[in-house]
Amino acid sequence: MTTLHFDEQHAIIWVKPDLFPYQEEFELWATVFLHHDALTWLEMHTGADRCQVRFRFQEESFNLNYDYYSDSIWINPEGIEAEALLLQLHKIF
Repeated sequence: MTTLHFDEQHAIIWVKPDLFPYQEEFELWATVFLHHDALTWLEMHTGADRCQVRFRFQEESFNLNYDYYSDSIWINPEGIEAEALLLQLHKIF
C-alpha cells in the first residue's frame, strides 16, 4: 500500500510506497500510480539517479519525482496556481 503525506510547509506531497520500485520499473510504477481520469501524463525524464514525470491536474502542471539513491518519491507543483491545488490533488489518491 502506498501512503501520502501533504507537506504544506514545503508545498509537496510525499509518496511512501511499501516497496520502492527498481529504477528500471519506475515508468510502470508511475503509470499505475498516476492512473486517474483527472490526471494527464505529459512527459518523463530519466537521469542517472533521478526520474521525473510531468503531469497535469486541473490544467496545472506537477512533477512526480523519484530519487533512486535516497528512495524518495514526491510530487511538487509547477507554479503558484498549481501549488494552490496541492491539497485537492492529495485527496484524489
